[in-house]
Amino acid sequence: MTTIRVPATTANLGAGFDCIGAALSLYNEFTFTQIDTENLVITVAGVEAAKVDLDASNLAYQAFLKLYAQIDRTPPGLKLEIKLGVPLARGLGSSATAIVGGLLGANALAGNPLSPAEVMQLAIEMEGHPDNVVPALIGGCRLAATAASGWSIADIPWHSSIVPVVAIPDFELSTAEARSVLPSEYSRADAIFNTAHLGLMMRGLETGNAEWLTAGLVDRIHQPYRQKLIPGYTDVNSAVIAAGGYGMVISGAGPTLLAITTAERAMAVASAMSQAWAIHNIQVQAQPLEVDMQGAVIS
Repeated sequence: MTTIRVPATTANLGAGFDCIGAALSLYNEFTFTQIDTENLVITVAGVEAAKVDLDASNLAYQAFLKLYAQIDRTPPGLKLEIKLGVPLARGLGSSATAIVGGLLGANALAGNPLSPAEVMQLAIEMEGHPDNVVPALIGGCRLAATAASGWSIADIPWHSSIVPVVAIPDFELSTAEARSVLPSEYSRADAIFNTAHLGLMMRGLETGNAEWLTAGLVDRIHQPYRQKLIPGYTDVNSAVIAAGGYGMVISGAGPTLLAITTAERAMAVASAMSQAWAIHNIQVQAQPLEVDMQGAVIS
C-alpha cells in the first residue's frame, strides 16, 4: 500500500500565464493498494466525492495506466482510495493532484522504474502545460520554460512576509470555458507589458517589495478576458486593495481568486473578499494559506 499526498496549486500567477505556479497548503490524498481479486476498485471521500468518476475514466487511474504503458508493463489490479481536500473545477489544480498522485502511485507500486524527471515529463504531457503539475510534484513556487533538453524548471523564492489568501466561490468554471475566451493573438504592447510585469512580480515575491508586487500582479494576457466569467470580480478586487492587499489574481483558470498580502492583513483581506462576494449572493470559502514547499509526499 502506498499513499500519496499532493498539494493544491495556483497557476497563471499574475503575468506568469501558463508558466508560473505555486503549491498551496490544501491537499488531496491517494492510496494505492495492489489487489488480486478485482481489476479496479475506487472509493472517494470528501465534500465533492459524488463528482469523481469511480471507473477506469478516473483521472488518477488514467495517470496510473499511463505510467505502466510507459514502462511497457501490465498494470496490476488496484484499489484506489481518494480523500478530497482540494475543491474541483475551481482553479486550484485538482486535476494536477490526480495526475501527480496517479503517476507517483504507479511508479511506487512498479518499484520506481522512472526517475523524478521522467515522472515530471509524463505529468506535463498529461496536463498539457507545466504550471500546475510541477509545483504539485516538487512544491514551492516554480517557473517552467521549454529548453533544448525538454523543460527547464526554476525555483522562485517566496518571501516569508507574503501570504496567499484564497477565496473559493460556490460555483465552478471549466478550464475549457476559461480558455475559450482568450484571443488567439496579442499586440506587441501587451507582450512587452507582461514581460516587464513578470519580472517585477518575481522580484516582488523574492523581496516582499510592495510596489513591485502591486505592479507585477497586473496581467494583460488572460485576466482581462477571464474576469468577465467571474461575477463580482471587480468588487472583490477593490475589497482586496481596500483591506491592504498588494493585489489579486485569478487562480489558474478560476473562479477562485487569490490575493497577495502580509500575515498581519491576511484575515482582514479574507473577510473583505467574502463580504464583497456576498453582495452578489455568492457563498465563498476564504482563508489564508501557506506555500507548500514539499510538493507530493509518498508514505
